[in-house]
Amino acid sequence: MKALMSIGAVVGVIASLILLGMIFGVIPAATVHLVEGYMPMQMLFELSLFVAGFTGLSYMLNSMGKGIPRFWQGIGFVAFILLYLKYRVYPPIPFSVRAMYGTVTLVAVFMWVSSNEEDWKKFRQPILNVMDGITPFHKGLRTFFLIAVPIALWGFSYQSFIPQGAGADVDEPIELRTVHPAPPASTKVHGKTFVLQTSQNPYRVNPEGKYDQEYSNKLIVEQAMGRLMQPDANPWDPKAEGYLKNVREGGEIFFQNCHFCHGDNLNGRGLHAFAFNPIPANFTDPGTIAQLQETFIFWRVSKGGIGLPREGFPWASVMPPWEQHLTTDEIWKVVLFEYWHTGYYPRTWD
Repeated sequence: MKALMSIGAVVGVIASLILLGMIFGVIPAATVHLVEGYMPMQMLFELSLFVAGFTGLSYMLNSMGKGIPRFWQGIGFVAFILLYLKYRVYPPIPFSVRAMYGTVTLVAVFMWVSSNEEDWKKFRQPILNVMDGITPFHKGLRTFFLIAVPIALWGFSYQSFIPQGAGADVDEPIELRTVHPAPPASTKVHGKTFVLQTSQNPYRVNPEGKYDQEYSNKLIVEQAMGRLMQPDANPWDPKAEGYLKNVREGGEIFFQNCHFCHGDNLNGRGLHAFAFNPIPANFTDPGTIAQLQETFIFWRVSKGGIGLPREGFPWASVMPPWEQHLTTDEIWKVVLFEYWHTGYYPRTWD
């Protein structure tokens, strides 16, 4: 048993060091790659390893008389889950989803620490010590929390209500609208029908000319380095061929037609952006194209705002139907460039 717990402790320490290295940028985020289609099972396996490691580490520390108090074990595990979801999962998870998982984690930790009377007493004792002020230190903490918590809540509430951005003093009331309108099963562009669930970007190819998202994912810009290009993956190299050449051509089309609204950095802050309400989509936001399939983006670009189905409203979008101005190939290449430039890759239907 002791040998098994020792192995678990070693695994926990190594895994924690790797995660910390990813958080602080010492280890590239893609060192341990999450495989598309198998990501949920891979995450469950990784979390199981972490739990086994933490269990072994806790056992070893207890056997040496240096056990971590139950209260800090619970707090530490919640913090670990939040950091794991923020820095390990790619494409990034939106804050609202992380908050939901964090709430589930809090419930699970509460059930764990209250599973028996002894553990529950150990967990709540530090809280009761502060509330009762049994020492001058605990009294000081109690006074600090009584002052700091209301101020923090006031600051959060104030910040959420004050107008934001340019022309903040004249912001219009909030308008309820869908964020990602429901796509149709298929769409017709230039006389050809594309089934959104089965269609693929014909320009996301490997050197053999075959569709290969795994290959293209390795050539997108590096998020952890401030969206810098990968070595030997410069689409504007005159010698670039295949996928990278397609990215360059998509970029040229984007900067000829799209950057006026979506911005040079694809962040929705183009020259004309603030003439619209809401402003154009920010593709660098992990809540936009990082959460969508490539065919969804192809459909949205092709049909624009006026091409949305009835169930997509209310939807305030003035994007023109680009199928009236670009060929099918040009639209696919623009979509390819948008994913490459932002450092995201499209979600799959798996």
